[in-house]
Amino acid sequence: MALPDIVEYARNFAVMVRVQGPDPKGLKMRNHAFHLYNSGKTTLSASGFLLPETLYDAEVAKRLCGHNDGCPVLVVTVASVVEPFLSLQHRENFSEGRPELIPGVQIDIMVERKVGSGKESMDLDEGAPCWIAAQVLTLADIPASALALQTLTEASLGTPQNGWEVGWSLASHNNSPQPFMDAIRTQSHLAVGESGNSSLLGKSTTRIVILGVSLSPKDVPNIIISPSIKRGDFLLAVGSPFGVLSPMHFFNSISVGSTANCYPASSSNRSLLMADIRGLPGMEGGPVFGEHGHLIGILIKPIRQKASFAEVQLVIPWEAVAAACNDLLHKEPQNVDKGIHYYKENMNAGGKAFIINGKDLDGSFSYIHKHLNSCYPSQLPVEKAMASICLVTIDDGVWASGVVLNDQGLILTNAHLLEPWRFGKTTVRNERYGTKSESISFLSEESASLGQNRVDGNEKSQSLLPKLLKTVNPFVVDEHGQYKTSLSYGGNKNIRVRLDHTEPWVWCDAKVVYVCRGPLDVALLQLEYVPDELSPIIMDFEWPSLGSKAYVIGHGLFGPRCGFFPSISSGVVTKVVKAKISHSYPSNQEGNTQGHFPVMLETTAAVHPGGSGGAVVNSDGHMIGLVTSNARHGGGTVIPHLNFSIPCAALEPIFKFSKDMQDLSLLRSLDQPNEHLSSVWALMPQLSPKPPPLPELQQSPPEDNNKEEKGSRFAKFMAERQELLKKSGQLGKVERLSDKIILSKL
Repeated sequence: MALPDIVEYARNFAVMVRVQGPDPKGLKMRNHAFHLYNSGKTTLSASGFLLPETLYDAEVAKRLCGHNDGCPVLVVTVASVVEPFLSLQHRENFSEGRPELIPGVQIDIMVERKVGSGKESMDLDEGAPCWIAAQVLTLADIPASALALQTLTEASLGTPQNGWEVGWSLASHNNSPQPFMDAIRTQSHLAVGESGNSSLLGKSTTRIVILGVSLSPKDVPNIIISPSIKRGDFLLAVGSPFGVLSPMHFFNSISVGSTANCYPASSSNRSLLMADIRGLPGMEGGPVFGEHGHLIGILIKPIRQKASFAEVQLVIPWEAVAAACNDLLHKEPQNVDKGIHYYKENMNAGGKAFIINGKDLDGSFSYIHKHLNSCYPSQLPVEKAMASICLVTIDDGVWASGVVLNDQGLILTNAHLLEPWRFGKTTVRNERYGTKSESISFLSEESASLGQNRVDGNEKSQSLLPKLLKTVNPFVVDEHGQYKTSLSYGGNKNIRVRLDHTEPWVWCDAKVVYVCRGPLDVALLQLEYVPDELSPIIMDFEWPSLGSKAYVIGHGLFGPRCGFFPSISSGVVTKVVKAKISHSYPSNQEGNTQGHFPVMLETTAAVHPGGSGGAVVNSDGHMIGLVTSNARHGGGTVIPHLNFSIPCAALEPIFKFSKDMQDLSLLRSLDQPNEHLSSVWALMPQLSPKPPPLPELQQSPPEDNNKEEKGSRFAKFMAERQELLKKSGQLGKVERLSDKIILSKL
């Protein structure tokens, strides 16, 4: 199904929910990023979606409405839009009967004109959306999703800076996001009351409300529930950001992305999804669809990390919603053949299969499931690359990502994980390495720290599948440029690597075998014991074309205690930065004119702290770069979609060495200084060539003595000014640049 077809189909279900009611003290808008307040009344809005009659029990819906003259159409949205207007009794205990609102509250939904075409409103434009009155039928907690959110945030807490809060980044200071655990100082101080606080907030964040509207069920097309959800799957969300401010501008806007991760990782019954998608305030409650127009779930408010301000969009799968309301909702459509006809023979090569306005569009329900299930054994190219990404942990509470290079257990990662002081980083305890005169500052490694308990007892697997590896001596370069056996980062750190190529995953100890002494932020680790059937990455040394698809795979934000497989985000290659190649650099790159080759990739795929050492792969699942850093504003806010990676072309010596791990001379070229390469990775402009000397001023004629005196003074002033500019020009450029964008090691 083409994207325009999915969009047209999805808009049949998406609605905007508007709730307005009395608010004399102006308190109802708390924790809502955008609202309207006028003459003692507050108006809030959210997104929502209509349910076809095949997804709910009509008899139960009639009883909830309190009348038997017809079955209403149900609308699902987030509970936060109506909770401020609940009566005090039902605010404290909404499970007792049908929720009651305070007097004077009105709820309406805005629907596409074609959905509400049966209503009497001839004065409106034919294609304009229309408002329909709605009523609250029931509120429901989603226990599985609430528990998943609570577990996820508690597991990733290590320091106060690593805490999480719920809400949008665009929330104002007066209506700030809700703190997840404001009182927690360290993970070891987690008390019962604080845990209860996170439990309550997890419930409130995932709670939904079901509304009833007076529409004919025939106005709502049938829908298919996605049979499976995998990392990297296409997502399309429909919502109305800032809708209460101007529905005409924002009603049913589209946002496209992919599934970044799923929770629980090992279960087919997903209770929470992380979405690599652009979300804005007001989109919560909107439907999320998959590649074939299948319903995935409902978008809720995001969570945001305090240290990096990284925002993670969350989706509750429909299966979890239906399980929590099993007396009213169905996990799968019921009676889908009622009044509808399917034609298997009309299924075209594009695989279109959806129903609009009760009419069939080439493809049957049963055929779709058979078609999708047949694809499961054969992984997509990007899925295969995920098995090559591993999790690297250091005993002082730091984690990062790594890439498996060969069957012998050689792991590629970043040097700043092992030697943070070289890059101006701080330790987990915020003790800064290096000098204070660093012209470029980096994000603290706290944002990728485990806290006091590096890996707890709830790991998925502590087992190893070891086979003895032939001895590989760790080596580094001494002050004379000779290789010797020792650890280059100057400490006996306990390094462990988690391999995700098998189920359950495997933990192995590792040692450092190489840390680059040159400008590139790379290091090599060697597993002490090598499991069977490793999945080495496939490299692509060609120059990636601008605008080509790029996927970033790594362990950003969520560390080992969260129980996640690597996350994936998608984007495009926006820039390939080139630099002069060294004469001793072994490269077979074609098309490198004038000794230049790619040294930096920039992509729009989201990169978060902890993703260092992950892979950038193309649509074929081949690695095109090593994730190294992203950017952040001077105030500390991370810019996830502006990030920097080392192209595989620049890492060719490492990949050649990984073939047999014998020729150490291949790595010497990486250790040599390179001014051009250093300036690129310092985000500094290259030094301009020295300007030619100024021509000598000619002597003026004697009769123009006064003019010469004035001209000489002016020429002397200009010469002194030019000399001053030459000395400070480059420094001024660097300072101005660093005020805008700061390189941020993850």
